[in-house]
Amino acid sequence: MSLDHATIRRIASLARIRVEEHEVDNLCQELNGILGWIEQLNEVDVSGVEPLTGAANMAMAMRDDVVTDGFYPEKILTNAPERIGDFFAVPKVVE
Repeated sequence: MSLDHATIRRIASLARIRVEEHEVDNLCQELNGILGWIEQLNEVDVSGVEPLTGAANMAMAMRDDVVTDGFYPEKILTNAPERIGDFFAVPKVVE
């Protein structure tokens, strides 16, 4: 498949991308090059190859879900406008 200048302008219009007239020729060459690579990939025999959902077929290491204070409350509360002990102080919003 080869793209012509009219198709490039149409794609740019649909994508709401402003393409100047002097850029159309260069863009046409680049997109046709990309389509050429895709055609090369279509020629590869992939019969018998299982599709992957990711690059590595392994399970994630699980850890215990433990609630902590982050182990550094002073760093966390450094920029707090107001604090009470190791907690943020906020105005009362519920009567």
